[in-house]
Amino acid sequence: MSTIIYPSPIFGPIHSRRLGVSLGINLMPCDGKICTFDCIYCECGFNADFRPHAPRPTREQVAEALEMQLTKMLREGPRPDVLTFAGNGEPTCHPQFADIIADTVALRDRFFPDAKISVLSNGTQLYREDIRAALMLVDNNIQKLDTVNNAYIHRVDRPGNPHYDAMEVVKQMAMMKGHVIVQTMFMAGSSHGESVDNTSDEYVMPWIDALIRIQPSQVMIYTIDRETPDHDLRKATPEVLDRIADMVRANGLTCSVSY
Repeated sequence: MSTIIYPSPIFGPIHSRRLGVSLGINLMPCDGKICTFDCIYCECGFNADFRPHAPRPTREQVAEALEMQLTKMLREGPRPDVLTFAGNGEPTCHPQFADIIADTVALRDRFFPDAKISVLSNGTQLYREDIRAALMLVDNNIQKLDTVNNAYIHRVDRPGNPHYDAMEVVKQMAMMKGHVIVQTMFMAGSSHGESVDNTSDEYVMPWIDALIRIQPSQVMIYTIDRETPDHDLRKATPEVLDRIADMVRANGLTCSVSY
């Protein structure tokens, strides 16, 4: 099984399909994965297979490493399009997340004021007012919503909280008054003999109803790009993704597609 465990606290820059030249900020340990989801398609592998031994980086370590890398990029290039909080798990779980966001905004403004700040999140911490407030400070508040079908999410995204409720997360996304980008993975195939195809109207239509309630600034739909820990998963076809994107746009929402 091929997996990616990212360096911490800074990695890249890399070229993102959706974001351009992206400098990664990983708030998880450098030797493993900590996440409130355990998605069967995660490029970082299953949680149980990559238990970390190192600690999370501190606020001070993140700021120091980020300043060093931005100094280098200012001198040598390339210029970043975006500073992206991603990596080996859920960034909003870091106990100093809000302070780290404030530090990052200040450093971005100092070195590359045209660069965007993005956070890739699974939405599990949106119930916290401090997390929502911190996310309001970033340019691209990107939240995962693969479906609103709880049975599917517990089978595929596998939240650590057994009481995870997708509609509660939808309500919290709606509280952000449009300052949110919804990101959704569509795929086909199976896991342990059970279908994980979420491209049919059974899943898509309630998801679109949720988008109408959230009113995100953008919807990003995508499919599998790298090797997954569960090898029976399949990419959604371009035709299927385009059909879903057209349905989103028909409801007045902006939608991008990554094949």
